[in-house]
Amino acid sequence: MAGPPVFLSSLLNRYNPSIEQSTPFVTLTFAQSLDAKIAGKGGKQLILSGKESMVMTHWMRTMHDGILIGIGTALNDDPQLNTRHLPSKDPDPSVNGHNNSYNLPRPMILDTKLHLNPHCKLLKNFAADEGRRPWLICAEPSQTSERTEWLTRRNSLEKAGARMVVLETNQDTEGYLPILLVLQTVYKLGIRSVMVEGGAQVIRSFFSQQNDTHPTGSLVDTAIITVAPIFVGEDGVSYNVETGPVGSTSFKYASTEMFGQDTVVGLIAA
Repeated sequence: MAGPPVFLSSLLNRYNPSIEQSTPFVTLTFAQSLDAKIAGKGGKQLILSGKESMVMTHWMRTMHDGILIGIGTALNDDPQLNTRHLPSKDPDPSVNGHNNSYNLPRPMILDTKLHLNPHCKLLKNFAADEGRRPWLICAEPSQTSERTEWLTRRNSLEKAGARMVVLETNQDTEGYLPILLVLQTVYKLGIRSVMVEGGAQVIRSFFSQQNDTHPTGSLVDTAIITVAPIFVGEDGVSYNVETGPVGSTSFKYASTEMFGQDTVVGLIAA
């Protein structure tokens, strides 16, 4: 395959980066089992996607400016968020700014308390010119007692190559960041489209929080969900989205396609 599958192009080519708005276009994507589990017990990584749908996901990455995950996913999976499963071709650093063959989205991690490992693969790849500099989206602690440790971790991560994107807000009592403010902030930094890959808390936040500046009121423009033909069981982690009455939804069906043994469903905000 020389480029993204038509399934993706039909869903994502409607994103127009020249349109002036306050937030990026958002694609929320994840893989789940038949019983709607996205991770194993305690958040342990599960390889749910088959080879064909994994390649599809990597093509999807090339179609976005940024890729966003939560700190739980960053710690549990130590992901690379690159395009290593795509067909090999010669890199062009003069165009991409790195030694990867394809456009790479900017890695962005929601990491309020700066718990990312300075030796993670994302930072190692950046140091080796094989990936882009990760952005850590955070907020300064509201408690003075936590500030010294937070600054120490910040210094360590910056030395390892991370860029801090410090939001002008305080952490809430659970350490979560307001997603709308996150999107508005990265838009100002040049990000026009974001691919959100989870984990469970991030998925819940994007589904449940509202964007009053968007015609649909949704933070998400497109949802692309891969369903693997397996059951994980009750110990698995689900995203448990809160919905309204049966039959009500903020999304409408767009398309379905099989990639290998996996079923991939595309939904667009309604």
